Amino acid sequence: MAQEHFYEVNITWKEGRIGELSSPVLSKTIECATPPEFPNGVPGIWSPEHLFVAAINSCYMATFLAIASNFKLPVDRFNCRTVAKLEMVEGRYLVTEAEMYPDVKLTDPEADKEKAMRVLEKAKAGCLVTNSMKTSVSMTATVN
Repeated sequence: MAQEHFYEVNITWKEGRIGELSSPVLSKTIECATPPEFPNGVPGIWSPEHLFVAAINSCYMATFLAIASNFKLPVDRFNCRTVAKLEMVEGRYLVTEAEMYPDVKLTDPEADKEKAMRVLEKAKAGCLVTNSMKTSVSMTATVN
């Protein structure tokens, strides 16, 4: 049987280039705006571009932690910095590349470093967000 899930997000325009994201199943809202690199952009507020990269990071973390649990990999810390490149391609803006920099601290790095690298790769391959976009995603991992 196929699984289907639906996620609703709403936006309400506030003023200028600023809106507020909400969902009927979430208690917090997120203010978002055009990034300051564009005309009338607003600094200091989450932009669609930041939210795109946040989707990559949050999905990758969730996928990594699920696979690490399945592999019984003891993890003390997980951080991931992701940098995405926005550029004009054939007259349209696209996020063409994203580089993920996961940093994992293990309980026992001597025993589990190879397993952690396999889990990091499996998480990259299994991340539904990156599998759903045409952006090229690469990864440079640190495990200690």
